[in-house]
Amino acid sequence: MAETTTDEDISTGVLLFLPFREMERRVFDFVVAAGYDDITLAQSRLFQRISPGGSRLTDLAEQARITKQSAGFLVDQLERAGYVERVRDPDDARARLVRVAQRGARVVALAAGEVERIEAEWTAHVGAEEMAHLRRVLLRLREITDPYA
Repeated sequence: MAETTTDEDISTGVLLFLPFREMERRVFDFVVAAGYDDITLAQSRLFQRISPGGSRLTDLAEQARITKQSAGFLVDQLERAGYVERVRDPDDARARLVRVAQRGARVVALAAGEVERIEAEWTAHVGAEEMAHLRRVLLRLREITDPYA
């Protein structure tokens, strides 16, 4: 007979991952339903790591924890679909940056709106005070867990 898992048995890591995965799924489904159905989840995971001023491919690969070759393949696909563009790095003429293109910016805006709706739903569920407390705690944890902060 299988043991029943209690809330106390679930690790904090899993408890952090579950809402993230649900938000990711909902945002991705929303973007696809809005007509951007030529982007994959793997591409979106790399795409969301692009800095506002652009990112080097090696940085994207490192942040996504994939090989530079895999990142290059995904960026090639995103570029062909018009979501990103490669531009010269103003700090190093030999380097290129991956930057969000106009079509990609429309997806970013759509996704941001859906994230706001989901966060409002979660706030309504747990209360504004609890949600604000959760954000404060997560921001403190980011100090020791996010090497890119």
